[in-house]
Amino acid sequence: MTDTPPVLQISGLKIALPKGADRPYALEGLDLEINPGEIVCLVGESGSGKSLSAGAIMRLLPEPHVHVAEGSIKFRGEEIVAKSEAEMRQIRGRDIAMIFQEPMTALNPQKTVGWQLDEVLRLHTKMSRKERRARAIEMLERVHLPDPPSAYNAYPHQISGGQRQRVMIAMALSLSPKLIIADEPTTALDVTTQLQILKLIRELQEQEGAGVLFITHDFGVVAEIADKVAVLRKGILVEQGPASEVLNNPQHAYTRALIGAVPALTPPPLKVPSTAPVVLKGTGLKKTFAARGGMLSGKRKAVTAVKDLTFELRQGETLGVVGESGSGKTTVSRIVTRLLECDAGSVEMDGKDLLALSPREMREMRKHIQMVFQDPMASLNPRKRVVDLIAQGPIVHGADPAKARADARRLLELVELSPASASRFPHEFSGGQRQRIGIARALALEPKVIVADEPVSALDVSVQAQVLKLLAELRDRLNLSLLFVTHDLRVAAQLCDRIIVMQKGEIVESGPTAEVFANPQHEYTQKLLSSIPGRDWTPPVIRTDAA
Repeated sequence: MTDTPPVLQISGLKIALPKGADRPYALEGLDLEINPGEIVCLVGESGSGKSLSAGAIMRLLPEPHVHVAEGSIKFRGEEIVAKSEAEMRQIRGRDIAMIFQEPMTALNPQKTVGWQLDEVLRLHTKMSRKERRARAIEMLERVHLPDPPSAYNAYPHQISGGQRQRVMIAMALSLSPKLIIADEPTTALDVTTQLQILKLIRELQEQEGAGVLFITHDFGVVAEIADKVAVLRKGILVEQGPASEVLNNPQHAYTRALIGAVPALTPPPLKVPSTAPVVLKGTGLKKTFAARGGMLSGKRKAVTAVKDLTFELRQGETLGVVGESGSGKTTVSRIVTRLLECDAGSVEMDGKDLLALSPREMREMRKHIQMVFQDPMASLNPRKRVVDLIAQGPIVHGADPAKARADARRLLELVELSPASASRFPHEFSGGQRQRIGIARALALEPKVIVADEPVSALDVSVQAQVLKLLAELRDRLNLSLLFVTHDLRVAAQLCDRIIVMQKGEIVESGPTAEVFANPQHEYTQKLLSSIPGRDWTPPVIRTDAA
């Protein structure tokens, strides 16, 4: 089979950026080869050029501002850079398929899953309607959706995030393409769903013999799935080779820095004594979301999100709340911050039940319990300057505006951002910097408790490591207590003193993180821990030249 041409061959690829960008080229001289039946992981931080590489292969770059300036992209030996749009329409979907990072933006919310699968087959095949429906349901079965006929008739918002990602995969593979491009398809998924998706891509790739370009920033995923690895840094390919070599003996300082930032799966010993005072206590919390119905959605059953949940958070402690999507983690975080009303139970702080307070009384208590949200861009007002966003809370609570803004600039230094950036707007910062702004805003009222809801789930591994280190330092320096919601068990291992494991609204296991990780008692906890991508890979110890 040595005479079989590579399914993808990229040579000297340069992608030009518009004038005024931070650099002239998004990619500079990329060389990459993918053979049939091979999975190549393209790794790098945000801004490294990974997704633009995929856009160039699919010919979906935002031309003319961003365009291929030089180089060659050959698909099965045939140059595609100069192909017309009509020719590319024939290739896309049929020969080269793409699985996008965010299925909710890639799927049409007004069309059913079945209609969207049918469209792919209708445009590229001569199948009858009956044959197309049978093929669509067969593909939904192949991606292991629990009820394919029901999923076929559902709208995207009626299925979970993991199921939407499976629909995207079914759509991408329905025409048996020779090249599959997967752009961060598992970033925001639970560990169990993530592992299922990775197994599924590997299984389907082996069955179809397709080449896979898998774009990711998660080295756990690389360890789980890759045959070869290519590492990009600011558009330049700094290292590539067999996965085992790159993972276990990285040569370039940047690769070593990325691998050095991967959170270890060995939790630190418990630091906070059991005699430390309790600052937040939840007792018997219950929340049920009522049945919903409508013309489009049909009747949906009532969902019990939290059942009789009780926990304690001690001073200076980080309590992790872990579990899959739908386990009730985020509901708990919103109940304790009174962003969601509870059906029953109490949340005690300073001798007061937060759930029984009037809106005016709760407004006064908010200075003691603040929240850091998962998506800082959605929680920061895009029309306000950063200094005003951070100072807003203290001003509302009666602080002098000039002093509040001066304090806001000092808080920016505390979260390792330049005070000079105070006059900028949120869109002028990177994702990791915006998350630091969210932390600074939460600290502005000098709270006793910070509730963090998946604050690092969408960040690159190196930025994630910086934000986690910052949170740990601030917790220790300011004697804060953190209620930390996450589905990433590597993150929980790094930051949390104790964890509670939630399944279907209930706590199935709790205890010091080191004990739960070393000897999980409940079957569900064992399943979560065994599903961590790259669990069997131990990153090499890297200390020195991480630059």
